Amino acid sequence: MINRTRQATLLMALSLAASAAHAATDTVANPYGLDALWKGGDFIARGTLLILVIMSMGSWYIIVAKLLEQARVLRRAKAAEKGFWKAANLGEGTRQLDAGSPFRFIAERGLAAYEHHEGALLEQVDLNNWVAAAIERATSSVSSRLQDGLAFLGTVGSTAPFIGLFGTVWGIYHALTAIGIAGQASIDKVAGPVGEALIMTAIGLAVAVPAVLGYNWLVRRNKAVMDRVRGFSTELHIVILTGKTTASFAAATKATALARVG
Repeated sequence: MINRTRQATLLMALSLAASAAHAATDTVANPYGLDALWKGGDFIARGTLLILVIMSMGSWYIIVAKLLEQARVLRRAKAAEKGFWKAANLGEGTRQLDAGSPFRFIAERGLAAYEHHEGALLEQVDLNNWVAAAIERATSSVSSRLQDGLAFLGTVGSTAPFIGLFGTVWGIYHALTAIGIAGQASIDKVAGPVGEALIMTAIGLAVAVPAVLGYNWLVRRNKAVMDRVRGFSTELHIVILTGKTTASFAAATKATALARVG
């Protein structure tokens, strides 16, 4: 009884496999799609498709690059919090930071403003305001670097659907023109070319949606990164004005004071 059941199951499986193979053999290849759109389209249709492809590649490149950059800044923020404030002075702490670190860039600008607060014009400027302005300029520069590329994502997110719609309108126009010239308006003659043209709208949406989501995500992450950067800048400003700076600056200040007394 068990052997008969197994034989029946095996015969049924073979029958289903044969039916599926026969159906696959009888299936007619779809003559419409991206391949047909590219081969049958004119230079405007192909140009529109190329623009969307370039937009998509650029968007994904920027998204990945900015995520890596933000992760690198956050990692350097942790390093600055652990090692920078434990240094003997700000000069030594600055040298401990990575060469490309935005925190080192801000610290160097702040120390440079502190050590070069001299001259007829600068002596009339309060030291606190001068250092604060230098640190703020450096912080703004870091913020600008973090925002590089986000404008491209915003542009892609807002324009890609309309570019895809333009490609669809152009494709439908030519499809209907060809159908009118041929004199055949049956559903099988209309559905294929029109559906092929609608692919452009789908491509436009497929390009725009990741760009918009990536833009919003990167903006939120930039805000978190800049909160860490601004916190470091505020603490640096306070330490520069009230704490230890560099050994060379301290020695120079002491020598100047002794010369004035003498």
